[in-house]
Amino acid sequence: MSDLEALRALTQADRWIDRVGAQKNHLPESQDLVGVEAELRALAQQLRASDEALAPLRRASLEAAGESQRLQDRAHSLRAKLDSSTANARELAALQHELDVVVEHLSRAEDHELDLLEQLEPLEEARSVITSVAQPLAARREALRSTIQELQASLVEEIASLRVKRGDLAAGVPSPLRERYEAALARAGASGAAEVVDGRCDGCRLALAPLDYERWRHQGADLDFACPECGRLLLP
Repeated sequence: MSDLEALRALTQADRWIDRVGAQKNHLPESQDLVGVEAELRALAQQLRASDEALAPLRRASLEAAGESQRLQDRAHSLRAKLDSSTANARELAALQHELDVVVEHLSRAEDHELDLLEQLEPLEEARSVITSVAQPLAARREALRSTIQELQASLVEEIASLRVKRGDLAAGVPSPLRERYEAALARAGASGAAEVVDGRCDGCRLALAPLDYERWRHQGADLDFACPECGRLLLP
């Protein structure tokens, strides 16, 4: 293999490693995950707002239910006393009056409890809708995370394998040329050399000036002409 062929093979190997690395960092699933997580954050905000609106109503509803139960118990106790009482008419009248008052309070308490329940119902339904939307999204998020982890692990293995092959290819490039190539690679990234296609460096995509183009065409066998813009060695 000639020096040019060895350098071209190394260039292609580095570009392939760069493409696989870019694929690892820009998986479509990663973009999907960003969208799913954004939706979940929005739903979480809605859920917090819903809970803040529900909390005082829930407390009030529990208090109202407790008050209704207390009054029901008191009314039941008074009725039992009236049914079993052997007291005189005045005592019976007092018990009956107290029962009437308790029943009146109970009626208002039950109305208040019902009013609170009616206020709670649409808020509870709205919260239920939020959670019903969030649950499959949360499952989707976990599935995407698992898929991304598996794909990235596979690509990491592929990159490691490619780097081993790249090392073998680099060893086939003469030392002075390899050093210039590695220096250009460190500056430009992706690859340390490039082809000229239609008068353009296919590394940075910029057109060569006419004088530079002629210098590239007539460069010597030591492949010492670099792109004036990105610094990659330009292969003849």
